[in-house]
Amino acid sequence: MEASVTPSRNQHTLAVSCEVHGRGYWTGKQVQVAIHPASIGTGLRFIRTDMAEPNHCQASIEFREDASLRTNLLNGEVRLQMVEHLMAALAALEIDNCIIEIDGEEFPALDGSSLRYVEAMSDAGLIIQAAEKRRLVIQETMRIERGSSWVELSPALHGESYFEYRLSFDDQIPIKSQTFGLNLTPDRFIREVAAARTFVTEQQAASIRAQGVAAHVTNQDLLVIGDDGPIENTYRFNDECARHKTLDLIGDLALSGVEFIGRATSFRGGHSLNGEVAEYLKELAVAEINQIAPSINVPKSVPHLRKAM
Repeated sequence: MEASVTPSRNQHTLAVSCEVHGRGYWTGKQVQVAIHPASIGTGLRFIRTDMAEPNHCQASIEFREDASLRTNLLNGEVRLQMVEHLMAALAALEIDNCIIEIDGEEFPALDGSSLRYVEAMSDAGLIIQAAEKRRLVIQETMRIERGSSWVELSPALHGESYFEYRLSFDDQIPIKSQTFGLNLTPDRFIREVAAARTFVTEQQAASIRAQGVAAHVTNQDLLVIGDDGPIENTYRFNDECARHKTLDLIGDLALSGVEFIGRATSFRGGHSLNGEVAEYLKELAVAEINQIAPSINVPKSVPHLRKAM
C-alpha cells in the first residue's frame, strides 16, 4: 500500500493540567485521572500513580491487549483498561504531548462517552509547540477484513481525516442499521461525536451482569437497548450507536501514533479489528520514514489483510 509521511501542523500540549474522576464499568472502582502538559516529543504517556515504578505505559499499539468490548493497554505489570474514549478525545482535540496520571487500572466510565474528557481539556486550553506533527497520507485504497467485518482505508478527497462507521447487526438484534461519518476536526467531534455513549443490548447487559461484572452499572450509565429502544433512557442522536462506534474507531486508530490523512470506513468492525488497522498504520508509517517495506504487505490486487494473531 502506498502512503507518505509528511509534516503537517505543529504539535500541541495542554496549557494547564485538568482532572476527571469517576467509576469504572468493569472494576467498579473510583479513579482520578489527571492530564498534564508535556514537552515536545513526549507523546501520550500513561502513569499508574497507585503503583511503584516502573509504572508507565505509552499510548501505542504495541502495548494493546486484546479484550472484549473495550481497548486495554499492557506494559509489564502496568495494565490500563478502556482507554479508547480518552484516546478519541485526545486525537480529536489534536493533543499530541501529555502525561496522563491515573490512580487505578480502569478509566472512569463517566456517561459512556468522551464528553467529560473533551470539556475538561477544552477548559484547560492548548499550547502550540515548536515542532511539527507528522502525518500519514494514504495514497491508495486497501481493505482489512475479519470475517464479515472490514475496515477500508482510502485516499482523502481534499486532505481530510474522515472516519465512517456502518453499523449492521443480525435481525435478532434490536438496533437498526445506521451509518455515520465525519471529517474529523475538533469542532465537529465536540458537536457530533463526543456525547455519543457506549451501548449494549438488553441480552448483552443481562449476560455481563450474570457474570458478576458491572453490577453497579445502571440503565442510566450507558445505553441498554431493548426491543422498544433504550431502557430507562433516551437517545441523544437518532444514530447514536453508529456515532459511538465512530468514536471508538477514532480512539483505537490513534494508538498508531500517526495523524491519519485519508478515509477510514468500518463495516461491523470492533476494537480488535481496529487494533489490527492501527498496527498496520504504524508499521506503514515506520516503513515510509525508513524507506523500507512494511512487514505486513498486501499486493495491490488482493483487497484483504489478515494479521496472524
